[in-house]
Amino acid sequence: MVISLSPNGNGRLNHQTAKLSHGLVTTLPSLPNSPLFGTDGIRGKAGELLTAPFALQLGFWAGQVLKSKTASGGPIIIGQDSRNSSDMLAMAMAAGLTSAGLEVWQLGLCPTPCVAYLTRHSEAMAGIMISASHNPPEDNGIKFFNADGTKLSSTLAEEIEEGLRGNLLLSMEEWSAWGKILYQPNLVNTYCQFLQDSLPSSLSCQGMKIVLDLAWGASVNVAPAMFKALGAEVICLHETANGDRINVNCGSTHLKLLQAAIAEHQADMGFAFDGDADRVMAVDSTGKVVDGDYILYLWGKSLLERGNLPDNLLIGTVMANLGFERAWQGLGGQLVRTSVGDRYVQAQMWETGAMLGGEQSGHIICHHYGVSGDGVQTALQLAALVHESGVSLAELVKDSFDTYPQILRNVRLEDREKLRYWQESEPLQQAIAQAEAGMGNTGRVLVRASGTEPLIRVMVESECPDAANHWVNYLVGVVETHLTA
Repeated sequence: MVISLSPNGNGRLNHQTAKLSHGLVTTLPSLPNSPLFGTDGIRGKAGELLTAPFALQLGFWAGQVLKSKTASGGPIIIGQDSRNSSDMLAMAMAAGLTSAGLEVWQLGLCPTPCVAYLTRHSEAMAGIMISASHNPPEDNGIKFFNADGTKLSSTLAEEIEEGLRGNLLLSMEEWSAWGKILYQPNLVNTYCQFLQDSLPSSLSCQGMKIVLDLAWGASVNVAPAMFKALGAEVICLHETANGDRINVNCGSTHLKLLQAAIAEHQADMGFAFDGDADRVMAVDSTGKVVDGDYILYLWGKSLLERGNLPDNLLIGTVMANLGFERAWQGLGGQLVRTSVGDRYVQAQMWETGAMLGGEQSGHIICHHYGVSGDGVQTALQLAALVHESGVSLAELVKDSFDTYPQILRNVRLEDREKLRYWQESEPLQQAIAQAEAGMGNTGRVLVRASGTEPLIRVMVESECPDAANHWVNYLVGVVETHLTA
């Protein structure tokens, strides 16, 4: 006997009504017509699309698809950040997965790269992180990892979505098993040991004063402990898990408080993590922001000098600063750009054999140590570079490169259809062409839709600050006139 859960009528169950799923009755909201999976899993406001019934069904269908498509028979590992809705979503996901007959290991609060690492090194079937990264507290997200710790393939994501939309068939035999949940917070210590082992054995942070902005998020237990174990004097900001305040005016997207604390404490450097700690931004002792471009340059230069950077190649994104690119080329290196998103950086790294890549936003991947962006590991490695160099982070940055003025403006666009088809706006395309012609080879224009938020992002970069400011204002005006009206 075969059962189909479908919203298409003909006696099949509808998503608007109570649905019987393996003994569990749930009510699902209407699913949007646009794809559910973005560049970083499924993300949105908790309580709208991301409800307990939705997460339960997502867990059930993810379990069914993963069982049928992956060779591993291991557990599903679930971690979460500190958002108030994370417990709800993690529990509902676990219920759905166990209703599909799978074993679930619950880690509790931990960084996203912890889930990726443990999934890769524990013979797990897959990993799941409940987090919306740098987004505000009211948002949340569900991010999947393959058994090798990389982002879930688009093929598997599409099949899971087909199940959610009622387009997959199940035999009765596939409904006959029950899984179980094991609580494994101690496994986070295994990840911390991996971080320790990835550092030079001679590394000491004795004498260093380091400020950490933990964003009320997933890094609160891990990052301070790691730096203190290395002997650093650590000053922490936003140092407890707080679901009401995660990322609010703090963390990797709000650096003013970190800069002020570095000045107040006369610290050597500081690091700001986002809510799930897969990215980091640094600040040196002068208050200068050391973003992902600088981190790639400094870490890449160190690897290049040691002969550990194949083809002198770095992978960046279209957001990488022209000043960074030209300085890296001056060292004999090459930079390959991808679309924005660590998924695309990772894919290009696999394709080219590159060992280091990342984003200006501080999401850095080093294949010498793993396959996931890791904010805590990146911060530790940058501290190691400072220790090995014998000079301050400020001196390393000063001797690296000067960035070109780069202005980024966001325009919120709640209309999903306009957001999805923004490239079809003829006035906007004409405006982009006009800006590009106006700057010639002295600047760049990048207009794109965010993969994680309902935003159109407008970036203009130019050798001339006035030109960058003029063209970004012009393009934002066009977006507001023709897409938000």
